[in-house]
Amino acid sequence: MDVTHLAAVDSARAARVLSEVRAARLAGQPAPVPPRPVIERSWERMLRGGIDPDHGVRADPLSREEVQRRRETSVLRHVLPVLREGLLAAADVAHHIMVVADEDGRVLWREGSPPVLRKADGLGFEPGADWREDVVGTNGVGTPAVVRRPVQVFASEHFVRSQAGWTCAGAPVTDPRDGRLLGVVDVSGPLETMHPATLAWVGSVAKLAEARLREMHTESLERLRAVAAPVLARLGGRALVVDPDGWTAAVSGMPYVRRVALPKSLSAGPVRLPALGPCTVEPLAGGWLVRAAADEPVPHGPARIVLDLSQARRWSVEVRGGAGSWVRELSPRHAELLYLLAVHRSGRSASGLAGDVFGDPARTVTVRAEMSRVRRYLGAFLEHRPYRFAEEAEVEVLLPADPRDLLPHSTAPAVSGRRGAAAAP
Repeated sequence: MDVTHLAAVDSARAARVLSEVRAARLAGQPAPVPPRPVIERSWERMLRGGIDPDHGVRADPLSREEVQRRRETSVLRHVLPVLREGLLAAADVAHHIMVVADEDGRVLWREGSPPVLRKADGLGFEPGADWREDVVGTNGVGTPAVVRRPVQVFASEHFVRSQAGWTCAGAPVTDPRDGRLLGVVDVSGPLETMHPATLAWVGSVAKLAEARLREMHTESLERLRAVAAPVLARLGGRALVVDPDGWTAAVSGMPYVRRVALPKSLSAGPVRLPALGPCTVEPLAGGWLVRAAADEPVPHGPARIVLDLSQARRWSVEVRGGAGSWVRELSPRHAELLYLLAVHRSGRSASGLAGDVFGDPARTVTVRAEMSRVRRYLGAFLEHRPYRFAEEAEVEVLLPADPRDLLPHSTAPAVSGRRGAAAAP
């Protein structure tokens, strides 16, 4: 059954069918039609997590002060004009609201049709509310954050009964630099306002927001590069200028590196960085000047690498070695690749990884490009031909409590196969 098109023709009939599907699934009985795969997998997560389908849970909303603090520090504040221009006018006419949540699923902005806003208040869909999937069930904010792609949730596709009168379409907004989740933009409204084009519309606007963030990043590096040029011209030895997040604007006396892992709290003075060893850092307008100690080799040797895949939306790699310890958050694709290399310690060729990730061994160009990006921050601890962790490195993988929650966004055949094996009796 194509729920989207049936709902566009007869929303009441589609809602009745989905209600029967949900009731049968919760009762462990055969459903008249199967739920959509993205919804069925979400329901399975809810059942394993113990979410109450009939009553649900409302977490206490954040205070006004905390909502304001998050608004002022969220990167999404920079693309609100893009989201409003792309979504608000049509949403108001169609009796929808636009909701923007942060990476923690907390609603930060909510605008649109006043009558719909009042209905949303009754549902707890308000500023500061927690709409993570593992808190309030399958929905248009929490589910896209887990699977990392746009998702439409119609009527009783919502796991919690009280949300069945709504239709929601949400899309994740990710950092175009490294794939990190920044938040979710969602368009929601009463059941009868459902339209089959809404999902594509919301997804397109989310991509426009990401494109704007990419432009802003490029512009900020260009400004920092202008500041860096005269400074680097006066220096000898290895030096580079990076922005506050470690992205490189300019280098001198050393090969270009795209990004340097910086400590969370950085201050002027001596510091040890993973890629450079002992350094001194000095503040510049819009960034940092990093000067490597003379003749200090890039650190190699034994290291402990912890790949943390235990959380639903935040994957990271931590390296503990001779240059100290550092942690880097991983994009969905890099999390997949490093997991596969951890599983196959003897290594994987580019074609092997292409088959693992895409089901197509011929997609080696894409794999090599991604592995080149991985090696920019793990270069001292990764080998190639085949790709593998350094033999002397100790690698530990932290997995979810339920193996079926392993990288839930991933459609890679090798990852899906391991989830399926874990689900088998």
